[in-house]
Amino acid sequence: MLVMLIVIIVFSALVAYNEYQNFENEAKNIQTTFIQKQKDTLIFDTTRVLHFISHAYEGRQSDTDETLLKKQILDAIEHLYGRQDGTGYIFIYDFQGKVLSDPVQKPNVGKNLYETKDINGVMVIRDLIDMSRQKEGGFVEYQWIKPTTGSLSPKISYAKSFEPWGWMVGTGVYLDEVNKQIQEERAILKSRLNQYVIKMLFLLGVLCVVGVMGIFITNRILHKEIASFSNYFKEASSGYVIIDEAKIRLSEFKKMVPYINTMIRVIHKRKERLQALNRVLESKVEQKTKDLSEQNRLLVREKDFNASLVKAQDSFIKHSIHEINTPLAVIMTHIDLFKMKEGENRYLSKIEAASKIISTIYEDLSYMVKKNRFDYVKKRLDVSAFLEERIDFFYEIAKGNQHTIISDIQKGLWLYFSPEELQRIVDNNLSNAIKYANKGTDVKVRLAEENEEIVLEFLTLSPKIEDTQRIFKAYQRENDVRGGFGLGLEIVYTICQKENVKISVSSSDAMTLFSYRFRKET
Repeated sequence: MLVMLIVIIVFSALVAYNEYQNFENEAKNIQTTFIQKQKDTLIFDTTRVLHFISHAYEGRQSDTDETLLKKQILDAIEHLYGRQDGTGYIFIYDFQGKVLSDPVQKPNVGKNLYETKDINGVMVIRDLIDMSRQKEGGFVEYQWIKPTTGSLSPKISYAKSFEPWGWMVGTGVYLDEVNKQIQEERAILKSRLNQYVIKMLFLLGVLCVVGVMGIFITNRILHKEIASFSNYFKEASSGYVIIDEAKIRLSEFKKMVPYINTMIRVIHKRKERLQALNRVLESKVEQKTKDLSEQNRLLVREKDFNASLVKAQDSFIKHSIHEINTPLAVIMTHIDLFKMKEGENRYLSKIEAASKIISTIYEDLSYMVKKNRFDYVKKRLDVSAFLEERIDFFYEIAKGNQHTIISDIQKGLWLYFSPEELQRIVDNNLSNAIKYANKGTDVKVRLAEENEEIVLEFLTLSPKIEDTQRIFKAYQRENDVRGGFGLGLEIVYTICQKENVKISVSSSDAMTLFSYRFRKET
């Protein structure tokens, strides 16, 4: 019902908006149509007067007094054209701006109004003369005193010239009539829109009442049915009770009854079996207690055996690590060969990322086994290139975990350090950053020279580390859910202590920063 109500409201709003748009378009069409009709009328009236003037001019006798003829034509035009409301009259000026005929403002006849401006700065007479001398004449919009009101009103006039006598002949219409007609149409459209909105609101109200009543009735029926089920389950928890299908009215709930009754029967049978099993277990516990006493005596003898077993396990782990290396190398090599031959593949990318994670774990375990019986040789390393290579190695792992590694690496930085031990520092920090960073965030790596030291930083947006010292201890993890052995940072800490690398960790709810400062060899 809520979804239906929202749909109806949205639909009604769209319809109302559409009606409003239609209203605005219709208003614009009314204005455009009205003005065009008025323009057509102005052109018709002016053209008819020009035909009259031209006919009189062409039909004159050679001995006709031209001044008298002009006066007769002007008098005829003043009496023949114009409306009762004082509009629609014909005005005539010569090309110098002198008023030859103006039946409304007769005192202006004989005056030169060429420089006349309206309140908007429009040069009314000059512009009309210029437009009249075009081939088809032209229109000018301006403000002019309306005869019926005696006040300024917007007006549009059309003018065309009669070249033989140098006359500008024109007529105009006041545009306030357009606004009056538009307002009347707006009132009609607004009334129609209001009626439509009232009908829609009434419909919405009816639907809301019906919907609320339907929801209320449905809720009562459902509440009663659910209460029946709750009572049956409550009784079934303390005894063997079967639901009576005849007391359930809703067909959908009736379908559930056979399954629930079957479940109750199964639970009841299992309960009986558990009770019998409990009795058997009690007797077995009693017997086990006696057996444990005997076993405690035997454990002392097994102590020496366990010591030898630990040595054997250590040897097994060492051999297992060496055995992992060969198949892992084969997997990584064939992945590269496949990518070179077939191109990128999203499934292969996941396999590659997983293989690289195994490779990192292998390197950690291998280091743990070798560190006490093997000296790692130091070399002069291009640490900038080394770091870029390791970031490239972790690219697929980061991508598979929805991260991007952003690097800010100063070029040409060198260190005197063991490549194997530097790799353990870099790999374990990159691995942890990818593992613990919030999904979809970037892992930022920075390498720079500061105060005769080379600074390596790993920045992530990740959960706060509560104890920044504890994480460097063996088998300690900040989050057990993320997996791992808890050896990586212990390895990093051991290497840094041996090589005098300064470690600092800062963590907050917003971000975590691991920083390592290497002493630059001079």
